[in-house]
Amino acid sequence: MPRARSAGWRLTVPLVLALAGFLMVTSATTARGTDLRSERRTDLADLVREQARRAEAGQADLARLRSRVDALTATRARADQNVAAARSVGDAVAPQAGLTEMTGPGLVVVLDDAHRDPGTPLPAGVTADDVVVHQQDLQAVVNALWAGGAEGVQVMDQRLVSTSAVRCVGNTLVLQGRVYSPPYRVAAVGDVGGMRRALDAAPGVAAYRQWVDAVGLGYQLSSPASLTLPAYGGALALTHAQVAR
Repeated sequence: MPRARSAGWRLTVPLVLALAGFLMVTSATTARGTDLRSERRTDLADLVREQARRAEAGQADLARLRSRVDALTATRARADQNVAAARSVGDAVAPQAGLTEMTGPGLVVVLDDAHRDPGTPLPAGVTADDVVVHQQDLQAVVNALWAGGAEGVQVMDQRLVSTSAVRCVGNTLVLQGRVYSPPYRVAAVGDVGGMRRALDAAPGVAAYRQWVDAVGLGYQLSSPASLTLPAYGGALALTHAQVAR
């Protein structure tokens, strides 16, 4: 029995050594003289560095986007402030511009053609043009009211604005595209005393009132304690103006 065990070990030991040598040679060939575990550590380190680089790039992009959002937010805030300021100014001037209804003490002036019996001859030196209200008569009244401190003026049923033009064609009034016949009613809200004085001092109004006495033209002046003027409802753009040459 001892001899058989000794012979077995003599065969097993060389086989084990040969197998170990084969594995060492295979490992060396595969690694080509390097540490396989070291290469895996290098790959992991590269991956960590790449992820860190991407994270830094993402943080930089986020910072740029935040900066842009902050700039746009500031711009929007300034725009909102400008809009609010413009709206505040617009609201303040809207009544004077005729864009909102206005109520207050004021004056009402009514101009009318002379009423004559049919067939009655005109006085000597008087023509048919002398017994009707003309454009300059209405303009004289409107201008005097503005000069006397009117805050708003209405002619017939329309509020006057900066683009309004009071003009007559024949014995009719054409105002903002509409045609009116006498009597012509002019209403104004504002400084009642100032407007009265302005009417008395206006040369055009004084000339008209002379014809009131001479040929019977109509002129009535009243002072309501509370007068309401409507808001202007027409177009504001100038559609027929041309550059002067």
